[in-house]
Amino acid sequence: MQASTPSPAWDLVTVPARQGLEAVDILRRGAGDGVGPVLHDDGCGTLGFLVPSGTAAAWDVPGSTCVETEGRGLSLVAPEPPVEGSDWLLPPGDADLATDPAVLRAALGEAARLIEAADSRR
Repeated sequence: MQASTPSPAWDLVTVPARQGLEAVDILRRGAGDGVGPVLHDDGCGTLGFLVPSGTAAAWDVPGSTCVETEGRGLSLVAPEPPVEGSDWLLPPGDADLATDPAVLRAALGEAARLIEAADSRR
């Protein structure tokens, strides 16, 4: 009998959709596997980045939240999103990698600066 492996626990960083979309672009332009699975909640206008468990304890990026999921209800089997009312913007791939929190923090900061610059030109 083969032992079953538990599903990984993820934390979820939620940001406004505009900033999140900018961050996804920034991460995808970077080298390597910069961005993991991303959820889009159209009703709330947010994006959710799956990050490694434990990230929520030290998350301090203004304008975003990070919650512990401890794996509750987060099954990373595409195409079904783990959160009701959301869809995958970037579905989990074969490796189901989470986004590195330090890389995400930098991308969100850059995205905020880009948005601020664009808005100040209007």
